[in-house]
Amino acid sequence: MRGADPNRFARDLFSGLPRRYDLLAEVLSLGQNGRWRREAVDHLVPAHPSRVLDVATGTAGVALQLAERTGALVTGIDLTEAMLRRGAANVDRAGRRPRIALVAGRAEQLPFRDGTFDGLTFTYLLRYVDDPAATLAELARVVKPGGPMASLEFYVPPNPFWRLWWWLFTRLVLPVAGLVTGGREWARVGRFLGPNISGHYRRYPLEWTVEAWRKAGLDHVGNRIMSLGGGLVMWGTKPGGGPGGGADG
Repeated sequence: MRGADPNRFARDLFSGLPRRYDLLAEVLSLGQNGRWRREAVDHLVPAHPSRVLDVATGTAGVALQLAERTGALVTGIDLTEAMLRRGAANVDRAGRRPRIALVAGRAEQLPFRDGTFDGLTFTYLLRYVDDPAATLAELARVVKPGGPMASLEFYVPPNPFWRLWWWLFTRLVLPVAGLVTGGREWARVGRFLGPNISGHYRRYPLEWTVEAWRKAGLDHVGNRIMSLGGGLVMWGTKPGGGPGGGADG
């Protein structure tokens, strides 16, 4: 993917997936996707935000949970319009249309003024941008001082035993599971996902990512490795504005 346009790659990869995305996300995360989402949202709830931005919102799973668990008006932004159409259907089905607005856009160039939002979440994003550090700085730009930011990403298990099983699952099981449950589009994702995650953390290990959050202007940066290392939740707080969400961890 490096050397090509990562936005176009992500758009092409996910354009054929929305109809079964939510089910398949649970399958491909061994049923942990919902739990990981809840953990990320946990770091915004105590801040009682009024406006939240959910970046890489996809089919609006995190946006819906934000609307359910906070009193915030939620804006979801995503690169892929097909995913946004599915997300809009999910929002309508949940009766959350007045609370959630979905827009198309790029995480690297958000169409919002500085400090627009009281909090921000993003999900499965940094592997699909050309410059993760610059993207983190752009995300932090639109958060008000004192506001929390939290993320969810796939990860590589640090324990060698579980890393071996993760490697077998991502290289052998995922392509077959994707083909059986979602057809050729998800088989393609299944083949892509494991090598992509491994390659990302070779370039940008966890220590680098923590430091990138700090350089982007976040304090109290914490992280939690989820489900034996299959997922990674991170959080931090933009300085100023009094106490806010996030804590060392």
